[in-house]
Amino acid sequence: MNRALAGGLVLVGVAGAGVVLGLLLVAPGGGSQPEPSATPPPPSRPTTPSAPDEADTAAVAVLARAIVDAIARHDSAAFGKLTCRPQTADALARLQRMWDAAGPVTVKLLEPPDLRGESATAKVHVEAAGGVKDTPFPLHKENGRWCVPG
Repeated sequence: MNRALAGGLVLVGVAGAGVVLGLLLVAPGGGSQPEPSATPPPPSRPTTPSAPDEADTAAVAVLARAIVDAIARHDSAAFGKLTCRPQTADALARLQRMWDAAGPVTVKLLEPPDLRGESATAKVHVEAAGGVKDTPFPLHKENGRWCVPG
C-alpha cells in the first residue's frame, strides 16, 4: 500500500484512539462505598446489557458509511465534516495530498460498527496498489452528534 495512504490512515486512527484513551483516563472514578447496614439488601436480579438505541445504531452506521465514502472518493473536505472538532485547512490539505498520492483505492467496512454507549468503532478495510490496511476508526457521540474524535 502506498506509504502516504498508510501514513494518513495511521495518523487518523492514532489521533482518534488517543482521544478515546484520554477520555477513558480522565473519566471520574466510581465514587464511595455505601456504609454497611444491619439489614442486607435484597438479592439483586441479574442485569442484561441494554440494546443500543435504534437511532444511535442508525447514526453510527451512516457515519461509518460516510467515512468509507470519503476515503474512497479521496474527499478530505467530506472527511473533515465527520470529525468532532473542526479541522484546519492545512490538516485537510495534508490529508488530501496523502490520499491523492495513494491512487485508486477500494474501501469497505469489515463488519457493522461496534456500538458501546456513546462510543463506537468502525473497522475500515482499504486496498490500494501498495497493499491492504485495516483501520479501526473510533467514533463518539458528542452533543447529540456522532463524529470521529481528533
